[in-house]
Order: sequence, then structure tokens, then C-alpha cells
Amino acid sequence: MRGYVPDGKALMEKATVQVQKGVDGEVTIVLAGEWRLGASLPSADGVMGELGAAGPHSRVAFDTRGLSGWDSGLLTFLLKAFNRCLSAGIPISTEGLPHGAGRLLALAAAVPERTGARREGSKIPFLARMGEVAVRLWQSILETLSFIGETFVSFLRMCAGKACFRRSDLLHIVQECSSEALPIVSLISFLVGLILAFVGAIQLKLFGAQIYVADLVGIAMLRAMGAIMTGIIMAGRTGASFAAHLGTMQVNEEIDALRTTGISPIDYLVLPRMLVLSLMMPLLTLYADLMGILGGLFVAVTALDINFMEYYSETTKAIGLTNLWIGLFSGLVFGVLVALSGCLRGMQCGRSASAVGDATRSSVVTGIVSIVVATAVITVVCDALGI
Repeated sequence: MRGYVPDGKALMEKATVQVQKGVDGEVTIVLAGEWRLGASLPSADGVMGELGAAGPHSRVAFDTRGLSGWDSGLLTFLLKAFNRCLSAGIPISTEGLPHGAGRLLALAAAVPERTGARREGSKIPFLARMGEVAVRLWQSILETLSFIGETFVSFLRMCAGKACFRRSDLLHIVQECSSEALPIVSLISFLVGLILAFVGAIQLKLFGAQIYVADLVGIAMLRAMGAIMTGIIMAGRTGASFAAHLGTMQVNEEIDALRTTGISPIDYLVLPRMLVLSLMMPLLTLYADLMGILGGLFVAVTALDINFMEYYSETTKAIGLTNLWIGLFSGLVFGVLVALSGCLRGMQCGRSASAVGDATRSSVVTGIVSIVVATAVITVVCDALGI
């Protein structure tokens, strides 16, 4: 806070500092003028240079009778001087300082820096970092395999009628994974079919073969794109919801409460979600296929001068049950992967609010990567089988 200038003074007096050496080895630092922030204050480096020639056994004192005002600017100067003197082993006296300045300096010196509080800048060797990554990766693989095994055992218990979960929760998850997901699936699938039709039409127009846009859109949507886009949508929507829900229950210790009461969290929380999403994904995939074909139809009718019956006839000739079953099987696999990723990351969540966000992000990333990898595997297998 800046002090005010008394009446009769148009300008503040300039801050000055002098070093006076006595015959007995005492050094007096004489401070005068206005020592306030914003003014041109002397530097402590020049004063400490003169003090260095005074010898290690000198005594440093202060004379502040010439001060006309001061604030934290003076304290900054004094603190630097005190630290330099202490590091050089020079005794220092605070008797000549203003009463408030002496108390503030004593308070600043009374709380030393905690040992180890400052972060060390040590660099971890490359091999050590690689080893830590390898250990974390191996632990993650073991946790994932353990979770898959527990889920499979829970599924067997359900088949034997021994799994414990509420029917109302199951119906709520069905609604969340089916009807509530239709708007976003409709929009994305329609636009994907529209984009495929536009991209194909650009090349097919060169040969006068616009009618084959129906083949391109139909086969692409039924065989791969419908399932892939639906899986990605559900990974970002439902998989993240699973992870956030289970992660919040982990933070609130609700999952620990289930274990304490003898209820398996896998049976009660994970199994219903995996069952519902695995069953709903093929149906959503079939719906996405239809919306994608409608998107291609929209482009064919409005931009390519193809009527509805021509597009319908060409689509029915191009697509077959093989492409349909491959797409539905892919949707089933993607549903298992998305549910597994969301539930796994939710169960692995830490005990803080930030951990819930990390688990949600990780579930989306894991789900999308799993879908891409599974698509590549299914495509290679289908090519090897000739289908």
C-alpha cells in the first residue's frame, strides 16, 4: 500500500542509502527519504558489495532517523540485506530500524523453509523411465485380465440364477442405452451415409456410374461404418457414463459398502451394464445402417437425379445377408468392448474428484482404440475366410 505525501511536499523525497564504517569494525547503513513501492529505490547489491570489504567479524547496524516514509519496498531491501549478511556470517542488529519493520522481519525469519519442500530437478534415467512404463503396462494387463475373468464368472452365476442385481436398474440401463441414444445415432449415421454418397459421387460421375452410389453406401454402412460409428458414439456417450457413475460410487465408498454387505459389485453393477449394451448394440447398429442408407438416398435423389425406386433396387441387389451379419457381429463385439472399458475404468477409479474425470477420459480412449483394433481384426479374419 502506498503512503500519502504530507501537505507542503509536492514530491516525495528520494530514497538514499549510505554505508558508514566505524573504527571499531561496525558498519552502519544509513537509510533516508521515502522508501515506497513505485519509487526509484537503491539496489541491495551495491550495499552488499561494500559490506563484503568490511570483514567477517564486522557488525552491521541501521540508522533510519532520516526516513520520511516506508512500505514493503523497504522490507524487500532489508530482507535481501539480512539474507546476504547471514550467508556471509556477518552479525546484524535491528535496533535502529522502525518498530514495525523490525517485527515484520522477525516474523519472516521465524518460519524457515521446510526441508524437502522445494522440488528437486533430478532427471530420471531413460532406462528407469522405460522400466516404470513397462511395469505399469504389465500391471494394467493383469488388472484387465482379472476383471474380464471376474465378469465371466459373474455371467456364469447369472446363467445359474445366482447373480444379484435389481430388475429396475436393468430396465433403466436399457432405456439409457436404447431410446435415449437414438437421436445422436440417427444424426451421425445419416450424415455418414450422406458423406459417403458425396465422396463416391465425385468419382462415379466421371464414368457416368452414379447409380453405384447405392452399392457404395449400402455395403459400407452394413459391413463396417454403421457398427463403427455406433460404437464410437456409445463409447463417448454410454461408456463414459458408466465410468463416471462407477467412479463416483468408488469415491463415495458405495462399492466398498456393497462388498461389506456381501454383495458382489461385479454382479450388481458391472454385469447388467455389459449385458444391456451387448444386446442393444446390434439393434442400434441395424438402425444406424438404415439411417446411413437414407442419407445416401437423400444425396442420390437431390444431387444425382436418381429416383427412389432405382436407388432401392440397386441397394437390394448390392447388399446381402453376409454383409448384414458381419455388421451385426461387429456391433455385438463393440458393445462388449465399450461396456468393458467403461466399467473397468470406473472400478479402477481413485478416491478424488479428479480421478473420476481421469477414469471417464480413459474409458473413452480405451473404448475407441478397442473398436479400431477389433475392426482391423474382424476385417483380416473376414478376408482370410473369403467373406
